[in-house]
Amino acid sequence: MVINIEIGNVADIATLSKEIPEFEQATTPTRLNSKLNGVVNLILVAKVDAVPVGFKVGYQLTEDTFYSWLGGVVPEYRKCGIATLLLNYQEQWARQSGYKRIKVKSMHRFPGMLNLLISNGYKSEGVEDNADGSEIKIVFSKNLSL
Repeated sequence: MVINIEIGNVADIATLSKEIPEFEQATTPTRLNSKLNGVVNLILVAKVDAVPVGFKVGYQLTEDTFYSWLGGVVPEYRKCGIATLLLNYQEQWARQSGYKRIKVKSMHRFPGMLNLLISNGYKSEGVEDNADGSEIKIVFSKNLSL
């Protein structure tokens, strides 16, 4: 199995998100573009033997902080280290781009993501209530200048 991490685009994410059950509804190009247009962003796609199987999307939050917004791996390819490769690539890119910190949010119903963040040095900053009253988000960050 050969895993490659490549720069992707909005169409890649819109297609891949349909294969990831945690995305209750497909992530549309319109939604993606509304967040990413006009800001520095990074779209990564993981491919196994040239087949897209995962992604990670983030954008500039402030001059010093990069926000890791969306990510996922197709269920059949989980537990292969793909999410870790995406996370490491994003961190390296953010560090090389001058960011001092990465911020990300997750929820208790995603224990795999919580474990990934904690095991890679992300620290909990607190919680954030959703405006619609749905599940609380846990806010994490990692200092990149260490």
